[in-house]
Amino acid sequence: MEPTVSNAPEDSRYEIRDGDRLLGVAAYQRRGDQLVFTHTEVDSDEGHSGLGSTLVRGALDDVRAQGGSVVPMCSFVRGWIERHPEYRDLVAAES
Repeated sequence: MEPTVSNAPEDSRYEIRDGDRLLGVAAYQRRGDQLVFTHTEVDSDEGHSGLGSTLVRGALDDVRAQGGSVVPMCSFVRGWIERHPEYRDLVAAES
């Protein structure tokens, strides 16, 4: 089965799952239309490669679809966006 990414707003995080198994999370804090990504963690023992990338891409695609923006406080999310310039437009302008 292919891992899937979904938002779990009641837990303030995006989750990547393989069926019922939780493989990783990208935690956030909501500030209006902005999501401040604070921490990303994936289970490295699951044997899936690229889980973190799949998780972040899915989360950012969802934020884009909702018309929001992100503040990448998490170093993994920040680094991922730096390596994928097509997502830089989602980063909230600094005030």
